Amino acid sequence: MDFNLQAYGIEVSNLLRNSERAILYESALRLENGSAISDKGALMVYSGKKTGRSPRDKRVVRHPASEKNIDWGPVNFGMDEYTFMVNRERAIDYLNTREHLYVVDAFAGWDPRYRLKIRIICTKAYHALFMQNMLIMPDRQALKSFGEPDYVVFNAGSFPANQYTTTMTSKTSIGLSLERKEVVILGTEYAGEMKKGIFSIMNYLMPLKDVLPMHCSANVGGEGDVSLLFGLSGTGKTTLSADPNRKLIGDDEHCWHQDGVFNIEGGCYAKAIDLSEENEPDIFNAIRYGTVLENVVFDPETREVDYTDTSITQNTRASYPIDFISNTQIPCMAGLPKNIIFLTCDAFGVLPPVSKLSPEQASYHFISGYTAKVAGTEMGIKEPQATFSACFGAAFMMWHPNRYAELLAKKMKSSQVSAWLVNTGWSGGAYGVGSRIKLKYTRAILDAIHHGEFDAVKTRREEDFGLEIPLSCPGVPSAILIPENTWKDQNQFSDTKSGLVKLFRENFRKFKNHVDESIVQAGPH
Repeated sequence: MDFNLQAYGIEVSNLLRNSERAILYESALRLENGSAISDKGALMVYSGKKTGRSPRDKRVVRHPASEKNIDWGPVNFGMDEYTFMVNRERAIDYLNTREHLYVVDAFAGWDPRYRLKIRIICTKAYHALFMQNMLIMPDRQALKSFGEPDYVVFNAGSFPANQYTTTMTSKTSIGLSLERKEVVILGTEYAGEMKKGIFSIMNYLMPLKDVLPMHCSANVGGEGDVSLLFGLSGTGKTTLSADPNRKLIGDDEHCWHQDGVFNIEGGCYAKAIDLSEENEPDIFNAIRYGTVLENVVFDPETREVDYTDTSITQNTRASYPIDFISNTQIPCMAGLPKNIIFLTCDAFGVLPPVSKLSPEQASYHFISGYTAKVAGTEMGIKEPQATFSACFGAAFMMWHPNRYAELLAKKMKSSQVSAWLVNTGWSGGAYGVGSRIKLKYTRAILDAIHHGEFDAVKTRREEDFGLEIPLSCPGVPSAILIPENTWKDQNQFSDTKSGLVKLFRENFRKFKNHVDESIVQAGPH
């Protein structure tokens, strides 16, 4: 061992640094309850009581050096440094009681100019394997010269926070100190907290360098044409970026600088609910030895996974290195984007399957970040609910959304990018009445965007949102391109649409004083 953790107050001698997959598999199966190997060789694990992120338990230390830059409020809750240090001490005390600790030293960001050195210190083998999948792993030579990390994540998630500590609201805490360059996790074993903690750091640091961090997937065509796909969970961001005709750059987190884009991560974290080889062959085939399957249900005799079973959670996940996708751009970098695609799952069934956006409309929809939850996804939801998440990733954005919107507008203008709104949700009625737009139609729409086939197609201007709707698309029935044509009750369509317009306008009120009037006017009327 050519390094030690005594500088952090960690005295445990049995440290496994950047362990081989076989060692992590063995450790997980031996030490972590419920771990098993699937019929395809993936490591199946459970994240305990928390099967998703805990956004209300994320805290950022208030410090004079950074507090004026942070958009404090319901996304970025404040924490004083004393409380952070109490939690840090609690985490380190717990780490020192473990017989084994796992350390992962790796990189965030494929472009060396913007790369961060990250150190993960955790107690679970599956967390170590997960982060080996999600970060960019150094080779042996790079590991020897790794040196001190830029940021350290202390994952003591198996041990609870003291909920009576100042500013704590539960036994879960994800604390970030930008000045100490540390993240402390207590009270949750959900692996995604580590991944998104690092994304939050990049979301703070990159705008300081005139780089736009983005919650989006990205791929590149044979002629070097790059597409960015923005979208919240369930809109198809990961599924649609895995395109057999285009090379995958990444499925979730990217940065856009003056020369092009780069992936922050070294792997993918795909939703596994209803996964099938027919609909998502690239992701399905990426599930093999080295993949982490989180919170899935399987047959204990055959070890075959039932991806339709959501008895543990609907947020079942698969984590795998990006090169498990056969058609991947390595290194995960490319040139400037040609198309920006905003994905929304409109469960109200009133937005068109595809429409072209003006630059001002693109800024408006980027700031809005709309999608809709449907009945059954959360307790108490009995009909579609609109969800707005600024920049399609408000939970991870550290600055005010307008900072990211300004960067987007600036980069779109300099790169002459085309912007599109693509609805992957419902047609012919709202959820429960209509049906979800077929995946093959959405893929055909993206193919048409990539091939420039909408350039010569007649369009129709939709009145309320002001959207330019193409009237034809190869492989897609023309009848579904105009939403009202698919509804039996035109009065109900009009009422539902008016309701969605109202929701958009109400949501945008909190932004209108911070953006140019032309962007406000680009919204629905």
